[in-house]
Amino acid sequence: MRTYLDFEKPIAELESKVAELKALAAEQPSVSIEEELARLENKAREALEETYSELTPWQKTQVARHPERPHFRHYVDSLIKEFTPLSGDRYFAEDQAILGGIGRLAGRSVMVIGHEKGSDTEGRIKHNFGMARPEGYRKAVRLMEMADRFQLPVISLVDTAGAYPGIGAEERGQAEAIARSTDCCLGLGVPIVSVIIGEGGSGGAVAIATANRIYMLEHAIYTVASPEAAASILWRDAARAVDAATNMKITAQDLLKLGIIDGIIAEPVGGAHRDGVEVVRTTGDIIVKALAAFDALTPEQVRKERREKFLAMGRVS
Repeated sequence: MRTYLDFEKPIAELESKVAELKALAAEQPSVSIEEELARLENKAREALEETYSELTPWQKTQVARHPERPHFRHYVDSLIKEFTPLSGDRYFAEDQAILGGIGRLAGRSVMVIGHEKGSDTEGRIKHNFGMARPEGYRKAVRLMEMADRFQLPVISLVDTAGAYPGIGAEERGQAEAIARSTDCCLGLGVPIVSVIIGEGGSGGAVAIATANRIYMLEHAIYTVASPEAAASILWRDAARAVDAATNMKITAQDLLKLGIIDGIIAEPVGGAHRDGVEVVRTTGDIIVKALAAFDALTPEQVRKERREKFLAMGRVS
C-alpha cells in the first residue's frame, strides 16, 4: 500500500477511487465502467502533475524523506555488479549507517560509499536512520584511501538527516571524524562523483560529498542544518520549520543556481518513490557519463579541479 504525504491527500482520494473501480470491474465484468474509470485516472494524473509542478521547499523536504524512496542498497543492487562490501573502521567498530564496497559500474571498477537509512523498522534501527557515528566516517576515509591507492573512482550516495549527535559519538570525536573525511575527499587523486538521493544534511553529508561532481535528485534537499534544527536555532521554535525550509535555499533548483551542485536528476511525476527502477537507471547513466569526463586527467589535475570547484563557491567577483 502506497504511503501518501499530507499535501497528497486529494491525490490519495482520487487514486483510492480508481482502485475501487478497478476492483469492481474485476468482480463484475458485466458492469461497464471504462468511461468513468478513464475519467478518474485522467483526473488523478492531472492532480499529481499539478501538485508536483509547484512543490514548496517544505513539501520537497517531505518528498526527500519519503520512506519509499530508493535507498543506497537499491542503487547498489541495481547498478553495481560483483559488489563486495567492506566493513569496519579498524579503530573502534562497524557503523551500518554508512555502507561501502568495491564493484563494477558499466564494466569499470569503482568504490561505492553511501548512507543507508533502512526500509523498515528493523532496518532503520540497524542503520541508525542513516545518521553515522565517527566510526562510519573513519570507515569512509579508509575506503577512499584504498580507492586512491588502487586508482578506483569513488561514487558517494548521500541520504542522511545529519551525523549522529549522541553523547558517545561526540566522545569518540564526531567533528574530527567529519573534518578528516572531508579533507580526505579533497586530497584524493581519483575522481569522486556524489549524488544526493534524499536528504543531504549538514556536515554528515559534506563528509562524503566533497566531490568533483555533485548531483541532486529533483526533489532531494541539501542543507546546512535540517529545517527543524534551523528553526530551533533562529526562532527557538521547531514548528517554524516551514519558514526555515523556505528561506534556506535547500532545494536542487536553488543550489544549481548558486553553483553548489553540478546538475539535477529528474524524478518521475510524483517523486522517486513512484518509479524507483527508472530513477536508479537514470542516476547510473549520469554517474557513468560524469566519471568518463575524468579519464584523460592526471591525479593532480583531478585534485586541482576539485579544489578549485570548492574555492570558487566562496569567491566574490
